[in-house]
Amino acid sequence: MAAPVADGFNVLTSLAAILCVAALTTVLFQRIHQPVVLGYLLAGMIVGPHLPIPLFASEQVAHTLSELGVILLIFSLGLEFSLRKLSRIAASAGIVAAIECSTMLLLGYLVSRLWGWGALESWFVAAIVTISSTTIIAKAFAEHGIKGKLAEIVFGLLICEDLVGILLLAILTAVGSGAQVSLSSLARTTGQLAGFIVGLLVAGMLVIPRLMRLVVRQARNETIVVATVGLSFGFALLARAFGYSVALGAFFGGALVAESGEGKLIERLIEPVRDVFAAVFFVSVGMLIDPALIARHWVVVLALTAVVVAGKLIGVGVGCFLVGFGVRTSVQAGMSLGQIGEFSFIIAGLGLSVGATRSFTYPVTVAVSALTTLLTPWLIRGSDSVAAYVDRRLPHAIQTYAALYGSWVEGLRSTHSHATAWSRIRRLIVRLCLDLAIVAALAIGASLSEARVLELARRFAGMSPILAQVLFFALTIVFLSPFLLGAVRLSRALGLALAVEALPSSDSGLDLADAPRKALLVSLQIAILLIAGGPLVTVIQPFYPRLPGLGLLLFLVLALIYPLWRSAGSVHGHVRAGAQLIVEALTSIGRDSSSASMDEQVHALLPGLGDASAFRLETGSAAVGHSLKQIALRGRSGATVIAIQRDPSETIFPSADEILRGGDILILTGSKDSVRAAKQILG
Repeated sequence: MAAPVADGFNVLTSLAAILCVAALTTVLFQRIHQPVVLGYLLAGMIVGPHLPIPLFASEQVAHTLSELGVILLIFSLGLEFSLRKLSRIAASAGIVAAIECSTMLLLGYLVSRLWGWGALESWFVAAIVTISSTTIIAKAFAEHGIKGKLAEIVFGLLICEDLVGILLLAILTAVGSGAQVSLSSLARTTGQLAGFIVGLLVAGMLVIPRLMRLVVRQARNETIVVATVGLSFGFALLARAFGYSVALGAFFGGALVAESGEGKLIERLIEPVRDVFAAVFFVSVGMLIDPALIARHWVVVLALTAVVVAGKLIGVGVGCFLVGFGVRTSVQAGMSLGQIGEFSFIIAGLGLSVGATRSFTYPVTVAVSALTTLLTPWLIRGSDSVAAYVDRRLPHAIQTYAALYGSWVEGLRSTHSHATAWSRIRRLIVRLCLDLAIVAALAIGASLSEARVLELARRFAGMSPILAQVLFFALTIVFLSPFLLGAVRLSRALGLALAVEALPSSDSGLDLADAPRKALLVSLQIAILLIAGGPLVTVIQPFYPRLPGLGLLLFLVLALIYPLWRSAGSVHGHVRAGAQLIVEALTSIGRDSSSASMDEQVHALLPGLGDASAFRLETGSAAVGHSLKQIALRGRSGATVIAIQRDPSETIFPSADEILRGGDILILTGSKDSVRAAKQILG
């Protein structure tokens, strides 16, 4: 009986040390107005094995307890996301994840290769820097009170990242053990994951909401807490039993409980339990920080930290903008995701266990995670200022285009009732995916068979190695060309079909939507290129290490920048003409007309002007006497002012320095959400 007593004493002393030191450090950090997560990390360093401080906690105990914190934190996150919310953002989050994960994998691989590391080790490092920490972001968002649209976007993207992380784990496990990875095995792994999620949700919807409503009707908080915590651990255990992340099971468990309609009550009741174990999680991360090792490998740590922060900002920011979330929200989302965490530890541990990475990779991963965790609160806090700065530095024509682009994508989402058009669009998507899959299969097959084919050519045809290689390369291009050209044609046809659906042509013969449709077409071509080309290059890159895949992809994107620039200029002229017509219409119906009457006139004039709306600025508005630059209207809302009618004889096409006056009628444009937000700011 001695061993259990000793073990229990070890758990008790470790937990006491962790929570007492964490209490002191978090009080200190709250007094100096710093995020409490930093206090938890400092507490972990104090009770950890790497500093000469006579306070020690068992790393094994801390890790075990911290896993409970992860489960409860992610379960609480799931409570805020009903399945209806998830279905609404799933497509957008998936598109952004495809762009972001491809960007991070390629950047991580290229930086590692530049450092002189091997191909396999470089892919492990690339996977390590790809997956953000759901736990860290959930805690940071809770501290800053961030909810609403930004939270939905970020957490939807984190779910997609976790799914990508699971696929990466399966692939890297096979590669690290020496097994061959094929497209069939990858498809099988993806199908198994999708089957698990669908089965979990279907079975869960039949049982969990009814069960939780029954428990809540008992009106006993104790019973609700016990049942909820039990369910969260049960879903996490179920996911682990199938070989998936406990975070994945906990999240979908929370989403199913939220379907009961009692999510707010349950979240409030389990919050104290969640916070205690979440604190243990962050302390356990701090225990892994070794200052001496960071000092030895500080250059690598800083380089990978830069890859994580900059790569996430670019990949997430560009992806979010392309799916219509606007400059401000895109920058905020990119800066929110600039860290790595628990999934990266798992991947680093796998690389060490199979001998694919060197011994310093795991502690370097922990150091990068700790450093990016330290930066996360400041990145989130400073995202508003950075978004405003980015918006101010854009040329005026691009600012107008950016404000309208979100409204065009929003309009595209609202046309799903057009069954015939969307049926054609879906067929184009399927054919494009099929062509890309064939390209990937042929390219990978050619790489794997190259050595054998060259040997046969030398032995039976007597070819020189150089001639055989040239012929082999030429034949590969010949076989790939029809499918590559088909993918190019299909991508353009898909972009055109989407553009026409968002901005249909007029039946009157005069196509007033021509200029905005051309700009949208170029934007959609860039989006399709990144969504389809990014994963394709990422899949092929390991088999062609000397091929600069990322450079080729960037070249193709940059080749579309010039037509986009010209199209943005045309859109700017289109908007100026539309604004003039709007002002003339307002003059004809009278400045004292209702906002509804003005908006009805505005929407009928020119297509492609977004959710254009006329807004009368009252004399008592806080915006009166300030310039558009000072109130940062576009940066804060995403909407832009395309014209101001000051009196019947004075129309202004404003610059950022224009001072607003009481009685001004502002012509606003952008998406519905951005125009609504602008009116609230001006209100």
